[in-house]
Amino acid sequence: MCGIIGYIGKGEAAEVLINGLFRLEYRGYDSAGIALIADGDIFVRKVAGKVKELAQMTSGQLPHSHIGIAHTRWATHGVPNDINAHPHIDCRGRFAIVHNGIIENCRTLKRFLEEKGHKFISDTDSEVIPHLIEEFYNGDLIAAVKKALNQIEGTYGLAIISLANPDRIIAARMGSPLVIGKGREEYIVASDLAAIISYTDQVIYLKDGEIAEIRKDSIRIESRELGLVTPEIEKVTWTLKQIERGGYDHFMLKEIYEQPIILRDTIRGRLNYEEGTARLNGIADYIDDLRDADRIIIFACGTSWHAGLIGEYMIESLAGIPVEVEYASEFRYRKPVLSQGSICIAVSQSGETADTLAALREAKRQGVPVLGICNVVGSTIARETDAGVYIHAGPEIGVASTKAFMAQVMAFALLSLLLGRQKRLSLDEGREIIEAIRKVPDQLSQLLKVLPDGIKAIARKFKDHRNFLYLGRGYNFPVALEGALKLKEISYIHAEGYPAAEMKHGPIALIDKEMPVVVIAIKDAIYDKVISNIEEIRAREGIVIAIGSEGDEQLKKNVDYAIMVPQTLDHLYPLLTILPLQLLAYYIAVFKGLDVDKPRNLAKSVTVE
Repeated sequence: MCGIIGYIGKGEAAEVLINGLFRLEYRGYDSAGIALIADGDIFVRKVAGKVKELAQMTSGQLPHSHIGIAHTRWATHGVPNDINAHPHIDCRGRFAIVHNGIIENCRTLKRFLEEKGHKFISDTDSEVIPHLIEEFYNGDLIAAVKKALNQIEGTYGLAIISLANPDRIIAARMGSPLVIGKGREEYIVASDLAAIISYTDQVIYLKDGEIAEIRKDSIRIESRELGLVTPEIEKVTWTLKQIERGGYDHFMLKEIYEQPIILRDTIRGRLNYEEGTARLNGIADYIDDLRDADRIIIFACGTSWHAGLIGEYMIESLAGIPVEVEYASEFRYRKPVLSQGSICIAVSQSGETADTLAALREAKRQGVPVLGICNVVGSTIARETDAGVYIHAGPEIGVASTKAFMAQVMAFALLSLLLGRQKRLSLDEGREIIEAIRKVPDQLSQLLKVLPDGIKAIARKFKDHRNFLYLGRGYNFPVALEGALKLKEISYIHAEGYPAAEMKHGPIALIDKEMPVVVIAIKDAIYDKVISNIEEIRAREGIVIAIGSEGDEQLKKNVDYAIMVPQTLDHLYPLLTILPLQLLAYYIAVFKGLDVDKPRNLAKSVTVE
């Protein structure tokens, strides 16, 4: 969750590190800090607050240096304050570290170290690391780091500098992502690509159990299991333009407006109109397993879980294969029974989600194939799944996911078309689906031209309400969940999503003239049922904000506010109905004066349990 960065090379380390922290701030923004080796000392500055506070505090105050590490924090152990901010150092100030992860046995390690005379000043788990290195150091930095890491239970992405070896950075990974950028006589180690791509497109993805010894002109990587390994250098396709706001007020708004482009990228080269099917070459070797599976298990977290629910509806309807959707965070702890004939799909934007990765490993431990739907090439989930589908959404900086969700849903639409054609869809039905899929990006582009003004008006009116209900049925029930999540994430308004028919089994008690209810009431197979639910709300004086199909004039007459989307096939409606809900959440948060891209208590990639 935290963002870490280290630099060694010919350039000005402080400049690279501060710029990198700004790029990584979506990973955490409770506090920030920097450590540089200069004039025979480790110079440390850190502060509670966002990176801009660190930049302001250190402006013109940082020493000239060619090596350093920095950190932007998402708090797990210890409140956000100056003392708990990273970097952390040992008792004598010889070792400094920045850490992303959780040290689960930190209390035990802290007691051991205190008995040895070490003094701790913070409440963090991370502070045990420099003290362990200090305790084990006997002239060999790598040996001391190895001994320290052998004592640790938990996860870490780690960068270390030392006065004992001021010409190198030590980086280590177990469960928390680290990528190393290779420049010309310089290296940058960071939590993800955002901090690197403005300097180089040549990267090395560190794997679990690996330790890298990085000098300005060389790198040595050692694996716990394999010993010395040859670094695998990969070329990054993301660009600097993709990680900049490009004139938009927020990354979230930029990413909402990128969605038509993203969907075109997701489907490019993957539709075969002649045969009425989809091509997913990344999972070509597992199509027979999917087609013949007794059941498909999808596991994911948060927004990706909602995309998985839509995928469940699509695959069962179009291909007739039983599907279950699991919270990855619960999957391995309930002793899941996975029989032969099952196949799993892990869904994650970052490819580093800790709970999803743990579920993946449990499924593989039971001998079940695991496929991935992922955005980040080279991520852990992309590497550890047997095969997968990249969604090609590009870097998503906004903490509240938008374009990745859209691309995940489209990936499931392609998969369900492919399986459906093998199981039960006719050629004509397959071609009809392809025609509808091809229209969606243009339909979204048109919506982005006509929706914002109307949604802004609704957002201004309801920004001070404290509760919302979101209702949908069928394919649009998960959309209701996702719409409610977006509102909670960035506006801090309590919102709940329900299947519309479940309203009368409890939530109807909440409805009164102060309760806004967002209802997805598009012209699909269960439209009449949803209209009945709307009547139940109106009978209790609830305020109805409806998402409906273009041309449905009757709906407009029966609700307080109507937002219309183009007509499409039932299973593709989520690709259209989610857009107004994203915009509604965004504008409510903006009108409340909130920081949309950095919602409180949240970070972009949840790499800890």
